[in-house]
Amino acid sequence: MEARPDIHHQSSPRQPSGVAELLDQAPRSRFHRRAVVISGIGFFTDAYDLFVISTVAALATSQWHLSTTMTSWVTGSAILGAFVGALVFGRLADLFGRKSVYVTVAVVMVVGALFSAFAQDALWLILARFVLGLGIGGDYPVSAVLMSEYSNRDDRGRHVGLVFSMQALGLIVGPLVALCLLSSGMGGDIVWRLLLALGALPAAAVVAMRAKMPESPRFVSQVLGSEKRAAEALARFSEGSIAATGAQEVGSGQSRRLKDFFTDRALLRLLLGTAGSWLLFDYAYYGNTLSLPSILHEVSPSASIDAKLLWSLGIFVVFAVPGYVLAFSKMDRIGHRRLQLIGFAVMAVAFTVLAAAGALTSDVGAFLAIFGLSYLFIEFGPNSTTFVLASEVFPVESRTTGHGLAAGLGKLGAFIGAFLVPNLEGSVGLRGMLAVAAGAAVLGFLVTLVLPEPARRSLEELSPRAELRPIPAFGEDSSELGEPLRASG
Repeated sequence: MEARPDIHHQSSPRQPSGVAELLDQAPRSRFHRRAVVISGIGFFTDAYDLFVISTVAALATSQWHLSTTMTSWVTGSAILGAFVGALVFGRLADLFGRKSVYVTVAVVMVVGALFSAFAQDALWLILARFVLGLGIGGDYPVSAVLMSEYSNRDDRGRHVGLVFSMQALGLIVGPLVALCLLSSGMGGDIVWRLLLALGALPAAAVVAMRAKMPESPRFVSQVLGSEKRAAEALARFSEGSIAATGAQEVGSGQSRRLKDFFTDRALLRLLLGTAGSWLLFDYAYYGNTLSLPSILHEVSPSASIDAKLLWSLGIFVVFAVPGYVLAFSKMDRIGHRRLQLIGFAVMAVAFTVLAAAGALTSDVGAFLAIFGLSYLFIEFGPNSTTFVLASEVFPVESRTTGHGLAAGLGKLGAFIGAFLVPNLEGSVGLRGMLAVAAGAAVLGFLVTLVLPEPARRSLEELSPRAELRPIPAFGEDSSELGEPLRASG
């Protein structure tokens, strides 16, 4: 689906007048690739640390004879920490700048991963994973917003989606490392500790790289009020490939109060769309993914842990990875909001089919095929777009706060899923649990409808002081959607 050429690029040959316009018009360059890599390595760590815990919990439960509730705390404590971390660090990044928080959250992830590896009992492991989650949660808004604010207008979804797609490597590397360690003959106690300790390595690697990155040029220019400083830092980091001339000092922007998100109607609507859809999605996604070993046990009770790891790895490689690739490569053409709607729709259909047809949940091949299809459109849909949309629709002075609120509430949904899904599976069975997940996908589709389409629009066109335009009908071409928010003056 090809978008029509953007008229903004054909209207005038004049030079960009400021840092924001310069960034919007800059072609893809080494500067963007460097930013993607530095943000992406941190996000690989997030994914590895979050999803390896299902294997760790299975091994630790066997060693410590944990109850179902205690096992849920082991798997869910990092997610609860991510809920708090996204809220706290997202707000701090708007108050004190993105760069300092960007480095801090990586350090917190290193500390949390190492303390988790040396846990002596379940309570220690739960608390250490909570600390790790604080760093993971903080990394969501800062990584997404920094990449969004560095990006040009036409490729913003691609760049932010590339950062998020590093989650795919975390999903693959975790089971691969677990399989290698389990096949080595080492005891389960050593295996799960090594799995957790290895999560500290990529986080430690990015601390120094992040310290060298400049503060977000849009934040420096529009919030701190120094266009000149923003232009100079951008020119240094991009090695002159993006350079502004004649930049002048501008008036300082105003920061927004936290309560504005709940009293300003435009901000509240954006928060409802981003946070509501993210919470509903993460309930279904994390609930199913963290419980995947037990779900596969219901499908095939006699399967070994190695077989279930191979099936999980197969789902990730065959379905999830292509979904990530399709998401970042096609998102800007399809539209970010529209892609989220498509993903929720396919999720709802796939889960409904599995819930309605009992034979499908007892046949490994059929179950993996349909469940895998849901994974394809999870990645080629709301798992990527919730991350991207929340980095775009809020204003620069409260962008990480807005993203942090959305990501934090998303992780709250994941935490609920981590606890509720195993209990639902025990009380209403696998099919009942999948029916609830289908309902969450339907609600996510409906909540997404309140959002504007920000694809191929300048971040500066999206103003919370503006009046929301009518939402276009589903199916309109994203290049014809017009300005999602119109300035009211």
